[in-house]
Amino acid sequence: MNQHLQESKMNNTEQRKMPFWRVLISVLQASFGVQNKANRERDFTSGSFLPFVIAALLFTGVFIFTLVMIVNKVLSAG
Repeated sequence: MNQHLQESKMNNTEQRKMPFWRVLISVLQASFGVQNKANRERDFTSGSFLPFVIAALLFTGVFIFTLVMIVNKVLSAG
């Protein structure tokens, strides 16, 4: 009985782990406010918040870099 309980816990942990590409998509959806309730609940029950922090930092860096490049392009064209 105890072994069955441990296997069940391991299966739940494995099921809750999300691949990093899925975390990136979830962060993108959340940043633009288009994430649905089911995805948000899945994210909050995925276990670790570290992949979401890393993905959010990556997204923020790319977003700021893109804005800087657009502004530089516009200012140099004028």
